[in-house]
Amino acid sequence: MLANSEPTRKQLLRAAITYAGPRAVITGVDALNAYGVQLPAPHTVRLLVPVEQRLAPKEFVTVERTTRMPKPIMRDGLPFAPPSRAAVDVARGTSNIALLRSALALPVMHGLCDHDSLQRELEAGNQRGTAAVRLALRQLDVTATSALHSNAAALLQHAPLPPPQWNVTIQDCRRRPLGYADAWWDEIGLAWQFEPAVPESATPAHGHLALTAAKVIVVRTPAADVRAALDDFSLRDMIVRELAAAFAEAGTRERPRVEARCLSVPYTA
Repeated sequence: MLANSEPTRKQLLRAAITYAGPRAVITGVDALNAYGVQLPAPHTVRLLVPVEQRLAPKEFVTVERTTRMPKPIMRDGLPFAPPSRAAVDVARGTSNIALLRSALALPVMHGLCDHDSLQRELEAGNQRGTAAVRLALRQLDVTATSALHSNAAALLQHAPLPPPQWNVTIQDCRRRPLGYADAWWDEIGLAWQFEPAVPESATPAHGHLALTAAKVIVVRTPAADVRAALDDFSLRDMIVRELAAAFAEAGTRERPRVEARCLSVPYTA
């Protein structure tokens, strides 16, 4: 450092790796932030080092010796733990329930990992004191979906559309499931789906082909765009225009012979 100011976070990360050596890996919140997940930075940089390595304590680092050193992912010349390992490390190490849930849900919402990879990471580590993490993982899909629907509801406030139903299963006239809609305008048979960033996390029920075959108009928007649109005006306008055009088109033709079963209403406060 060439100034008397407080070190930046990047300077702290570089200092931590310089201190711990080339085999150390940055994990926890700093790793998630490096992948674009916005969480408040902790007071110390959390490091993973090989179990045989011993370090004297320093006030700006938290060192965890482990037999399961992850293969690092390099960002700006610094080694970070993979997203699933970083997320589980945060969840294991905090008593803050809000941070625990955010650390697990946000990487999934950003498409960095999926529920199964988080579960495998949890199972591979020490099982002591993991009850809260296991509970949060069981609730993960609900947490992530609710947050995404909340963003979408805020986005729709800028659209000239009536309020939709949320989290809807679409059925044919014999009540056989055809597909799923994150948002559904029942009066005209319009479905809005959020495409997951991790393909293997998508389920057949979330597909659009059967719905399209039943003459349902389906608007598909990447989940990442739904999250980013509130801060990106051009992206927001593009999504709003696409929904408005689809709504107008759906209103000009006969409503498809389908039924909707609303599963839940998201928290949108």
